[in-house]
Amino acid sequence: MTMTAGEFMEANWQKSSYSEGNGANCIEVTRPGHTVLLRESEEPTIVLGAPPVRLAALLGAIKEGRLGPARRMM
Repeated sequence: MTMTAGEFMEANWQKSSYSEGNGANCIEVTRPGHTVLLRESEEPTIVLGAPPVRLAALLGAIKEGRLGPARRMM
């Protein structure tokens, strides 16, 4: 799916219910068409997109600890 810059910024992004009151440190999600898009509120131009089935598999693997220990990226 290709979105124009205007469509991207106008998308109906939903904030996580776990976000802090000031809106920092939260994940936002939207679903235009058949793709789920995720972004971090402090870096809104960096977006992860995936079909719902693939995203569910990734989240399941994270919850179950199947991805190994987290590594810090530089």
